[in-house]
Amino acid sequence: MSYAASYKQAHNQPTVFWKQQAERLAWFKTPTVGVDTSELPTGRWFRDGVMNTCYMALDHHVANGRGDQVAIHYDSPVTNSKSSLTYRQLLEHVAVFAGALRDQGVGKGDRVVIYMPMVMEAAIAMLACARLGAVHSVVFGGFAAAELAVRIDDAKPAAIISASCGIEVAKIIAYKPLLDEALDIAQHKVPSVVILQRPQLQAILHTGRDYDWLQLMAQAKAVDAVPVKATDPLYILYTSGTTGKPKGIVRDNGGHAVALNYSMKAVYNMRAGEVFWAVSDVGWVVGHSYIVYGPLLAGCTSILYEGKPVMTPDAGAFWRVIEEYKVKAVFSAPTAFRAIKKEDPTGQLLKNYDISSLETVFMAGERLDPPTYDWAVETIGRPVVDHWWQTETGWPICANPVGLDKLPAKAGSSTVVIAGYDLHILSDEGHLMGDNNKGNIVLKLPLPPGCLVGIWGDDKRLNDAYLKEFKGYYSSGDGGYRDSDGYIFIMGRTDDVINIAGHRLSTGEMEEIVGAHDMVAECAVVGVKDELKGQLPIALVLLKAGANIDEAQLASDIAGMLRKTIGPIAVLKSAHIVPRLPKTRSGKILRKIIRNIANGEDYVAPSTIDDPASLDEIRKLLMG
Repeated sequence: MSYAASYKQAHNQPTVFWKQQAERLAWFKTPTVGVDTSELPTGRWFRDGVMNTCYMALDHHVANGRGDQVAIHYDSPVTNSKSSLTYRQLLEHVAVFAGALRDQGVGKGDRVVIYMPMVMEAAIAMLACARLGAVHSVVFGGFAAAELAVRIDDAKPAAIISASCGIEVAKIIAYKPLLDEALDIAQHKVPSVVILQRPQLQAILHTGRDYDWLQLMAQAKAVDAVPVKATDPLYILYTSGTTGKPKGIVRDNGGHAVALNYSMKAVYNMRAGEVFWAVSDVGWVVGHSYIVYGPLLAGCTSILYEGKPVMTPDAGAFWRVIEEYKVKAVFSAPTAFRAIKKEDPTGQLLKNYDISSLETVFMAGERLDPPTYDWAVETIGRPVVDHWWQTETGWPICANPVGLDKLPAKAGSSTVVIAGYDLHILSDEGHLMGDNNKGNIVLKLPLPPGCLVGIWGDDKRLNDAYLKEFKGYYSSGDGGYRDSDGYIFIMGRTDDVINIAGHRLSTGEMEEIVGAHDMVAECAVVGVKDELKGQLPIALVLLKAGANIDEAQLASDIAGMLRKTIGPIAVLKSAHIVPRLPKTRSGKILRKIIRNIANGEDYVAPSTIDDPASLDEIRKLLMG
């Protein structure tokens, strides 16, 4: 079915369309109903369906001849180790570990917090929870103890699964002391903690509460998949950057499986037996959707990579993995490619590798600026697909649907709306905006399968955070516009707007212009207070390797580029060359905090910050 036909059917006959997609999976009881909006305006899908996500992802494939195919390759340049598990081997590990969890008292509906590095056991733990009908909540490994404690108190887990340590390039991070501190802080008392002892650092186990992963596995017996309702929860995922009360996005089993399986073919053009590599972490939604569940549901081979785009060992790391495992499609954040671009601007390292298996490069997680897009297309020589989605949706809202039709690309656009979503651009007052007019990006309710079905333990918050602003719509919090060809341009969060003398200008647009400077590798533009004009932009710039330009000349160049492209209203306040930009671990630049610092306002560094010292550098630079 073509993109146009699938979009039309999903729009006009959503129940027919999504039931057809559901029938592609192995249900215990195939659903006969589509969406139900009687309880939630966002909708609940496939209420009468009975299934198990782990069964669909593993047992079904083994039973249908895919048992000897590799399910997951584990590749760890930071430990100089590699391993692979076939579908049959992965099923055996998962079934036995599910038995180990059951022996620890974990059952259907219980929550399990997973606090793990990027190791094979992280995927095994997630799938084992799904096999039992338990609800996992993966927290990024190495997360601060206080933030982990808040999540423990919110989810109230029956067990926690962790490891003795994680590894960041060459630095070993001890997880167990952080976990012990979190358990001391948390009011909820967790009866069972399972620890994977890694050879790089052994953890001290507390008798009566802590258990060794391997010892539990040796004593456990495999268990079958537990039938659950399609509407039963699969996982809770706390959104990055949360402060105060955490926001736990809840995903259900049925809609999640159907949407991911559909997206693997329609968006990513992946078929069973092919190799898909999502370069992310299991702590993020990308890791949930496209390292673990999506590829396995589709019968693909996935890659779990414990490394970085650079420094492990160099900026050729991505190309080595693509060559070694014959990757068909790679998916990463633009920040990863900007890091490669900075270290190897002309792509010399790529010449050392054969990446002929690679057909498409996908990017998401933050806005893909046109300079990075152009560099990637020119350097890699493959189609680059910028696609847009959120933790809340769990799968792409907008993309180039290369599995259906390969549409012409436009730099700066995430192409078109994927079948199932009904996207609109609204003014602040809620009026529909015409073509090429910027506004708030919203999704008409009900949402398609796979999207959030609530906030854990706080039903009211779903309405307050997403549904209250525009009645009848889910508010994405992002701004942008649709052009006359139907292409969507995401310009960033709606609060990333500078108001200069009454003119509302997008920081995303300004970053496009600054990023086009031939010596700029990466940049951030934020608006700071100005007594005369209200706000003015400042630019923080990371230079390419080998670039030679002083700050005054750079500021002059940028000011001229802004003036030429946007007009005289876009007056640059200042430009600063920085050694690094403060980001979350998922690669998002902390623009709001940069703005707080520049304005002399109080701020709280988020627990998801990748490098706390980067904020100190910015504070010293901007505050003198």
